[in-house]
Amino acid sequence: MNVASAGTLSGRTRPGRVAAYVALTKPRIIELLLVTTVPAMVLAAGRWPGTWLVIATLIGGTLSAGGANALNCYFDRDIDGMMRRTARRPLPSEQVSPRAALWFGSALGTGGFLWLAALVNVTAAVAATAALGFYVLIYTRWLKRNTAQNIVIGGAAGAVPALVGWAAVQGRLALPAWVLFAVVFYWTPPHFWALALRYQKDYESAGVPMLPVVRGVGITTRQMVLYAGLTTLASLLLVPVAGMGWFYLLSSIGLGGWFVAETWAVRRDPGRAMVLFTRSTYYLALLSAAVVVDVFIR
Repeated sequence: MNVASAGTLSGRTRPGRVAAYVALTKPRIIELLLVTTVPAMVLAAGRWPGTWLVIATLIGGTLSAGGANALNCYFDRDIDGMMRRTARRPLPSEQVSPRAALWFGSALGTGGFLWLAALVNVTAAVAATAALGFYVLIYTRWLKRNTAQNIVIGGAAGAVPALVGWAAVQGRLALPAWVLFAVVFYWTPPHFWALALRYQKDYESAGVPMLPVVRGVGITTRQMVLYAGLTTLASLLLVPVAGMGWFYLLSSIGLGGWFVAETWAVRRDPGRAMVLFTRSTYYLALLSAAVVVDVFIR
């Protein structure tokens, strides 16, 4: 029995169908996005912003991000079927029909906007929905298939949760929110290029112009080190802009040095790409935690 047939059969059972729809939302990516939402809320409030507000914001953010990811699966179903890494996703494995995925993603995105607008505020709702539109229409439909700078520009969508978190508390955006945005924006290329290095042949066979495919491994790893350095500088900028204390300062220096060292290790040995892919998520989570701790110990 081939992969598509097995996926179709499993998708006919209710648990299998539910699991397929959950998979469309790419839960692991959502978890990573939400990691930057709560620290932004804590920093904006200067304390814990309130459990209900945090929960409401995370639910709305999950709906919007899940909708964006489901729509990404809909538009990328052709190339997903060409790559080993993504061939088992719900659409290429025929667990969910394209029409159902389109409606599901649209419903989640609409629900996310309505939820945030009604229970948080309109600014947060607009920011989350703008990220969805950018990710689906600009990154997925245009950048990903046409330029090696796809993830550099497209990474802006993944940085928006920091803006959503700040807006959820203050109802507007301020400079510290944009610095948090910049941290995630610069962090995204080395994180994703690590994955692109590991699956370079997949992207090449699917005709996706990821940087390793178009420019080669050497230039990609050099760019990864550069962006890790920019991530570190952006994280340090939060000290004067947001008045962060000694704990965050020391944490950002230490974590930034670690992140740069990990990217440099990949430059020397590209076979370590997936090690960086995993550890870069730890970097972002630990830096986010440092923001929260620093606010609480002031």
